[in-house]
Amino acid sequence: MKPTDIAVPDYFHKVVDCQWACPAHTPVPEYIRMIAAGRHSDAYMINWESNVFPGILGRTCDRPCEPACRRGRVEESNGEKPEPVAICRLKRVAADNKDDIRPRLPKAPEKKNGKRIACIGAGPASLTVARDLLPLGYHVVVYDSDARAGGMIRTQIPRFRLPESVIDEEVGYVLDMGVEVRLGRRVDSMKSLLAEGYDAIFVGTGAPRGRDVDISGRKEAAKNIHIGIDWLASVSFGHTDKIGKRVIVLGGGNTAMDCCRTSRRLGGEEVKVIVRSGFEEMKASPWEKEDAMHEGIPILNYLVPKCFEHRNGRLTGMTFEKVKAVYDDVGRRKLVPTGEPDQHFDCDDVLIAVGQANAFPWIERDAGIEFDRSGMPVVDKATMQSTHSRVFFGGDAAFGPKNIIWAVAHGHDAAISIDKACNGEDIRVRPAPTVNLISQKMGIHEWSYDNDISNQLRHRVPLKDQTIALKNIKVEVELGFDQKTAYAEAQRCLNCDVQTVFTAPQCIECDACVDICPMDCITFSADGEERDLRGRLNAPAGNLSQDLYVSAALKTGRIMAKDEDVCLHCGLCAERCPTGAWDMRKFLLNMTNAGPGCRNPR
Repeated sequence: MKPTDIAVPDYFHKVVDCQWACPAHTPVPEYIRMIAAGRHSDAYMINWESNVFPGILGRTCDRPCEPACRRGRVEESNGEKPEPVAICRLKRVAADNKDDIRPRLPKAPEKKNGKRIACIGAGPASLTVARDLLPLGYHVVVYDSDARAGGMIRTQIPRFRLPESVIDEEVGYVLDMGVEVRLGRRVDSMKSLLAEGYDAIFVGTGAPRGRDVDISGRKEAAKNIHIGIDWLASVSFGHTDKIGKRVIVLGGGNTAMDCCRTSRRLGGEEVKVIVRSGFEEMKASPWEKEDAMHEGIPILNYLVPKCFEHRNGRLTGMTFEKVKAVYDDVGRRKLVPTGEPDQHFDCDDVLIAVGQANAFPWIERDAGIEFDRSGMPVVDKATMQSTHSRVFFGGDAAFGPKNIIWAVAHGHDAAISIDKACNGEDIRVRPAPTVNLISQKMGIHEWSYDNDISNQLRHRVPLKDQTIALKNIKVEVELGFDQKTAYAEAQRCLNCDVQTVFTAPQCIECDACVDICPMDCITFSADGEERDLRGRLNAPAGNLSQDLYVSAALKTGRIMAKDEDVCLHCGLCAERCPTGAWDMRKFLLNMTNAGPGCRNPR
């Protein structure tokens, strides 16, 4: 194999699995160390630089970082189900315990640069674009049909998961930077907006249309059949404050979980979720399903709706067909009837949460923006630019429903494109991140980070007593970690951004590092093709998604090969090495956002 080039930014970035998995590339181990040190404001600002909404995401993020966490892979014998560090919940700790950070936020300069940007929709994607462009002197105008900014953060996430005070605070940080906000203003024509002379237009309108279920009885019983996201918005704005005692929620995503839990708080005594797929195939996050079941809400699977039953225009129940999953030779799933009798459930109301769709009736089809056969805009995934050079998309409006952290990532990418376009540059030339490797040596056998590996299991987040939580829709269910528990959970982090760096000329091939490595991830061996070499390591490296760290040829002709996948970053190899061939170096990745750093040097 070729020796590993650790100067390539992506090499050690991939080793920091949590940061690599995060769409916004938040430096997770760095802010977790700050929390452990009690530096909550610093931890918050590290988050704010990348993900913009730490307090909101600390409660609602879909957590792509946690399945990637190395902790879940290396705890082979520490419990039946090894679990990752509670990264998302620690983010909330930083938000809950920070000082007033407003003096540390950037301000928009008094002198503008003469460029005007319109953002349609006041959700997380548009607010991220505004946050990135305002300090550069852009005049940013945000349009939204709602009376308050926040988009789906405000309208679709129940208050028992996300208090309004948190939304107001973090949305306010962006608005207070000098955005011109035109709330209660619906944009009805893209061509008219283009005619106003904006230098760029960003569309961050989300996926505002819930999918319906077209089966028998839908029209006749329409009064008590509700589209989930519309119903949640109605609850959020106070237009709806009650529901029937018997409620069926159709769908298996996070919106369905929000609908059923909200129903319990608005008078639903018998609430059930009914899904056409299997439990494991549901799109809802595992913790969302757990929270619903914890509140006494059953989830019934493999049931396909056949009809809404009604009497004199009033909904009385639903009938479902029992199905099973059958897979063909290439693994494609098909749901087929089991032949069992249909199942009937009485109900007073039904909430339909079977998916969301985009709606762009206000974008004229001759405005220069192409759409695909499914009605989605044709958007470049790297630049977020549409087929119209001045129009960009992001968040759910670009590629369909995802989650807040993806909307933030899209906003960052779009802001870079807008900034480069407004400066006459090719937006396809994207800035590479910069990296630093800083030795953590404080002595021969001491490091500036705590490398003691905690054996504690993942800590549980305390919950509000159900007798209180289920009576008030505005009572937050999760109470968050206190500082003592947060410290203990932070200690579970393996500091994956403190990299083991090997300097081949200093190695005397004593194999001391091999002897002391607790994970058997270091091997000195004859070189070979990657597949062969992976099988010959002391602990064969089966995870092909994580690279091997391979040295140049050593004095004996052997090479050093290290499996990055299960390394604990404990530093024992560097402590044991008599020549200093191993060192522990903190890897810092600086993503380049909009601004001078993203532009081509002149």
